[in-house]
Amino acid sequence: MSTTPDVTLVDDLADDAVTPYLPPTGRVSLLPFYDVLSAVTGVRRRHARLVGLAGIRAGDRVLDLGCGTGNVALLVARTIPGTVVTGLDPDLPALRRATRKARRARVPLTFVRGYGQAIPLPDASVDHVVSALALHHVPEGDRDATAEEVARVLRPGGRVTILDFGGHGHGGHSLVRSHLPRFGAAAADGLRANVDDGLVRLLAGAGLVDAREVASGRLIGADLTFVGARKA
Repeated sequence: MSTTPDVTLVDDLADDAVTPYLPPTGRVSLLPFYDVLSAVTGVRRRHARLVGLAGIRAGDRVLDLGCGTGNVALLVARTIPGTVVTGLDPDLPALRRATRKARRARVPLTFVRGYGQAIPLPDASVDHVVSALALHHVPEGDRDATAEEVARVLRPGGRVTILDFGGHGHGGHSLVRSHLPRFGAAAADGLRANVDDGLVRLLAGAGLVDAREVASGRLIGADLTFVGARKA
């Protein structure tokens, strides 16, 4: 008799702990179209590249930071045997969608409502953190705390791999201009902070080592960067 894999959605946030955040699509009304847009624009291919670059191994404990509707978390759980995957995001409607997708796919996953600056996981409990197109959503005042939380939950030798808009800066100004109409002014600081190797500096500043860009690309006319680092 077959059993259904466990899919859990945890929402322990008190009402007074919910702070403003930018939804995965930039606008709440666009959430039903997010997965279609991801496929059409090529975001799914970049997710696959992120997971390939991460080097996640069978049995690893993985945190998908800013998981949105769960596409990266699902990809890891489907393709790398024995991984224990948790997706973290503050957007409850997106997490509910991710939970439904995981149940349909019969993939064991845990989704948790929360914020990167206060990751609800124990110290040194994760082998790998991945994050796709989420860090530019984090308010400027919370970026350092988020990177420090990533370092805290990683075990010694654990790795973080991030995909986001940004890079060495040659496309930085056009990046900000091209995305402000879609995300609005709330994303401006995050987009600017990512260029000129901003993500590399962010991870290094949290005490992670070997922080560097491991690949780059383009998406909808903007520069993409894939950045990796590890915990000593």
